[in-house]
Amino acid sequence: MVDYIKPSGVVSADDYKGKILLLRQRAEVQNAWLKERLETVLPEIMEREGFDMWIIVAREANEDPVYFSLVPEPALYARRRTILLFHKKDDGSLERLMVYKMGFKGFYEGVWNPDEEGQYECLGRIVRERDPKVIGVNVSETTNYGDGLTHGEYLLLEEALGEEYMVRVRGAERLAVGWLERRIPGEIAVYETLVEIDHAIIAEAFSTRVITPGVTTSDDVAWWMRQKIRDLGLIAWFQPSVSIRAPDIEAGLPGRRDEKSRKVIKHGDLLHCDIGFKYLGLCTDVQENAYVLKPGEVDAPEGLRKAMAEGNRLQDIHAEAMAAGRTGNEILKMALEKAKSEGLNASIYTHPIGFHGHAAGPTIGLWDHQEGVPGKGDYELFEDTCHSIELNVKSIVPEWGGMEVRMALEEDAVFTGGKLRFLAGRQTKLHLI
Repeated sequence: MVDYIKPSGVVSADDYKGKILLLRQRAEVQNAWLKERLETVLPEIMEREGFDMWIIVAREANEDPVYFSLVPEPALYARRRTILLFHKKDDGSLERLMVYKMGFKGFYEGVWNPDEEGQYECLGRIVRERDPKVIGVNVSETTNYGDGLTHGEYLLLEEALGEEYMVRVRGAERLAVGWLERRIPGEIAVYETLVEIDHAIIAEAFSTRVITPGVTTSDDVAWWMRQKIRDLGLIAWFQPSVSIRAPDIEAGLPGRRDEKSRKVIKHGDLLHCDIGFKYLGLCTDVQENAYVLKPGEVDAPEGLRKAMAEGNRLQDIHAEAMAAGRTGNEILKMALEKAKSEGLNASIYTHPIGFHGHAAGPTIGLWDHQEGVPGKGDYELFEDTCHSIELNVKSIVPEWGGMEVRMALEEDAVFTGGKLRFLAGRQTKLHLI
């Protein structure tokens, strides 16, 4: 695993401005990826999960969570009601239809003439003509990413398909998750740069360019991060946060606002940030830590440096537990047991990342559920998927009067070739301000 260590001097996030594409260029990249995904990933996932037809219904301002991952740019909303239909033919090829007045050239064939039949009438006819054995629709009690079919649309679908074909309908939650979580080589390669940008924003935020001890507040830094994301032409998918930990502050959960906590940053503080943005349809999510040097200090107290090392060790343990086919709950249990055997006071709450921030795939713990997560935690780990390795270790800091400090870390990683690899490395030393 490659470590991310802050270079000497401050790397400016503005150095990446020239690398960030204009909107039209982004669309070209994303559409090329989509074409490849539709031709390679989707047929494989449909075969793996046992479906020969998948129907996705989306209505404007109430789109299915998978809809935007399936349609080309610049589709910013579903047109009135848009129905996508995928049919796996006997020869293994995948037919891609759009039950709408028009299609997307090169992606979907439009097959509905409203002057001749109703939209759902058209859908019913197409289904009967192809006579699929197993039809997937997005209904799920487990995951939001497989539960996009609304009740009203389900009733219309039920009427259109009739009893003969409704008995062939199954919830397509595993198909939806499998489609969303799989990353192709081009996406993985670009993900490296996305995480590099996060690291650069954090390095600059955690510097004297942004922070003046005794003056700057944690909110000032969080909003600087949000503005920097916007200035780069990116979109924050959540509000960045910065929290302070120090002997005079009772630490809450990192990134969770406590209006009673001190906001002004002082010498001797441990700072924690949480930041993520969306670009080229992919999300990032990173947490790192910094120490504000006291006059005369050249490094953080040994207790804080030890806490960082323990956090890195927990990352290693977590990575070692990740193996294709293991469920999120199995990975969580193995990692926590190993951490405990090494004397680490650990907590793991890793989530998939991709088209969404808290994305489709196996949940590996929640901060308030370290015993495992029924449903989402029972989904297994697959190759070529990305995850935010999110965790913390509680350590005693002697220099702070024996105070217990939570060292919370989060770095984005890809699981490929049977191994977990941190995208653009990981933090192994505290940022020093």
